[in-house]
Amino acid sequence: MLLERINQPNDIKNIAKEDYKDLAEEIREFLIKKISTSGGHLASNLGVVELTMALHLSLNFPEDKIVWDVGHQAYTHKILTGRREGFDVLRKYGGMSGFPKRKESNCDSFDTGHSSTSISAALGYVQAREIRGEDYSVVAVIGDGALTGGMAYEALNNASQLKSNFIIILNDNNMSISENVGGMSSYLGNLRTAESYNGIKESVANTLGKNPIYGERVIRNLNKIKSGIKQLIIPGMLFEDMGIKYLGPVEGHNIERLTKTLKEAKKVKGPVLIHVLTSKGHGYAPAERNPSRFHGTEPFDIETGLPLARKKKPSYTNVFSTVMVKLGKRREDIVAITAAMPDGTGLKRFSNMYKERFFDVGIAEEHAVTFAAGLAAGGLRPIVAVYSSFLQRAYDQIIHDVCIQNLPVIFAIDRAGLVGSDGETHQGIFDISFLMGIPNMHMMAPKNKWELSDMMKFAVDFPAPIAIRYPRGEAYDEFEGYRTVIRLGKSETLYDEDEIALFAYGSMVKTAKYVREELKDIGYNCSLINARFAKPFDEERIRELAEEHKLIVTMEEGVRLGGLGQQVANFVAEKHLEAAVEIIAIPDEYVEHGNVDILKKEVGVDIESVVKRIVSAYVGL
Repeated sequence: MLLERINQPNDIKNIAKEDYKDLAEEIREFLIKKISTSGGHLASNLGVVELTMALHLSLNFPEDKIVWDVGHQAYTHKILTGRREGFDVLRKYGGMSGFPKRKESNCDSFDTGHSSTSISAALGYVQAREIRGEDYSVVAVIGDGALTGGMAYEALNNASQLKSNFIIILNDNNMSISENVGGMSSYLGNLRTAESYNGIKESVANTLGKNPIYGERVIRNLNKIKSGIKQLIIPGMLFEDMGIKYLGPVEGHNIERLTKTLKEAKKVKGPVLIHVLTSKGHGYAPAERNPSRFHGTEPFDIETGLPLARKKKPSYTNVFSTVMVKLGKRREDIVAITAAMPDGTGLKRFSNMYKERFFDVGIAEEHAVTFAAGLAAGGLRPIVAVYSSFLQRAYDQIIHDVCIQNLPVIFAIDRAGLVGSDGETHQGIFDISFLMGIPNMHMMAPKNKWELSDMMKFAVDFPAPIAIRYPRGEAYDEFEGYRTVIRLGKSETLYDEDEIALFAYGSMVKTAKYVREELKDIGYNCSLINARFAKPFDEERIRELAEEHKLIVTMEEGVRLGGLGQQVANFVAEKHLEAAVEIIAIPDEYVEHGNVDILKKEVGVDIESVVKRIVSAYVGL
C-alpha cells in the first residue's frame, strides 16, 4: 500500500513517479470507503486528487500555503499531510473536521467554509510575506462556481497590482473547452512563462524605452498587437486584461502536466492563474453520473451508490418545496431566487414548473437579496430561499436595499439552528440576532410542518420584509390539531397552566413539549406557548404570563446575545413585571461539528439540560 508510506507532510515526494497513478487510485478507494461510512463531501474530493497530489509535489509544507475555497475539497490534502487515521472520526464530535482548520494542522493555512473567499485570504498571505521579507509560495484554489461570487473579482482586481508571485488555481469542473484551443493555450502559456521569452520581452522593452522619441510609442503598438492576437486564441483574456497571467487549460487528472505547469507558474513575478479542467466524482461511476447527489452525501452502499439510511419523513425543505409549487400555481406574481442551491433549498420543483419565475443567481447572496428587492419594487413577490449561515453574507443588502425601503421580500431561511457535521461555518445560529435589530424586518418560525405551510401563505400576503426560519431535517408532525389563524406578532397557547411558562420559538417547541412532560412528572405545573413570532413578539401574552406564572422560560435555537430571550427579558424588566425570566439559548461561542443531539447537549439546549436549568431557577425564586 502506497498510502501507508504517507504519514507526514511531504512524504509524497518519496513516492516514485511511476507510482503516482496507483497512489491516486488508492486515495480514491480510501475516500470512497471512508465517506461511504461517515458521510461527507465525496464528488468534489474525487475530482481534485491529482491536482492535490501535484500541489504537494510542487510545494513544501507547512512552509508553503494553500487556501482552499469553501474547503470541502481538502480531504486529499488532509491525507497527504498525515491525517489519514482522522477519517475514522471525520465530521464527528471531537473528530477531524470536513474543512481546513488551522487548529487541526499547521498545514491548513486558513479556515474556510463559505465560498469565494480564497483569493482574498491568500492575497493577504502574499502581502504579509512581502512585508515580513519571507520566502514561501501561496496558492489559492477556487472552483468555477465560486467565481460567481463578487468577492472573488474584488480580490482579483486587488491582486493584479502584485509584483511578486501569487498562484491562483481555477478548478473548473463544468466548462468545456475544445482540444485545439486548449492545446494552443497551453503552448502559449508555457511560452509566455518561459525564462527565455520573459527575458526577451524585458530586453526589448528596456532597449526601446531608451529611445525618448519613438520608444514608448513602439512599445504601446506592440502591446496592442500582442493583445489583439491573444484575444483571438487565448480563452483566459478576462484574467489577462485584469493584469493576471493566464495558463491553461490544463488537464486536471494529469499529474505530470500539472506539476510542470505549477513549476512554470512559480517563475512568474506577479499573479498567475492556472485553469485546471477536472471531472467532479472522477473515478467512481455513481458520483460521475450524479455529482450533485454526491456533493454532500449520507452513508451509502459503495457498489450501488444508494444511501444506507432508512426512508425518512419529509423534511422542512420538502414541505417548503411543495408549498412553493402550490403558491406558484395560485399566484403569478410569486418568484423564487436561490444562490446556486436549487436542490438544497427545495426550489428544484418550482424551477421545473415555473422556469420564467425562477432565478439561480450563482454563489452571490448579496446580489440575490438586492435583486429580490428590485423584483419587489417592480410589483412581484420574491421569495429568497437560503441557508441561515449563507444569509449572513447579505446583511448589508437586507438593511439597505430591502428593509429601508420596506419592500415585501420573503426570506425562507433553511438550516436554521444547529446543523451538525459541517461545523462552525455552517451552524445557523445567528439569524435571529442579526435580523432582530433591523427596522421593518419581521421574523417567525413554525412549530411543525403544517405551520410552515400556513406561515408561507401568511408571508406572501404580508406587505413588508419577513423571514421564516426552519431547521434541517425531518419536519415535526405533532400538534396537528393546533392550526389557529396566524396573526402578526401573536403567539399560540398549546397548554395553559400556572407556575412555569415555556415560551418556545420554532424548533424548540418540540423540545419544550418533552421538557413540559418531565416537569409535570416531578410535580410542576407548566404552560407551553408557541411564540410564532420573534419580531414582533407577543408582548400582550408575556404580560399575561407574568401575572399567572412565577417563571417565564424562553427557548430558542440561536445565540443568546440579541435573541428572542433577551428581548423578552428586557421587556419584563422595563415594564416591571413580577415574573422571573430564564433564557434557554446557545452560549456566545462557535459550535463545532458533530451529531446535532450531541451538540445540543454540549450547548445546553437538550431536554435534560433545560429541565435542570428550569428546576434550579424555579427553586431559587
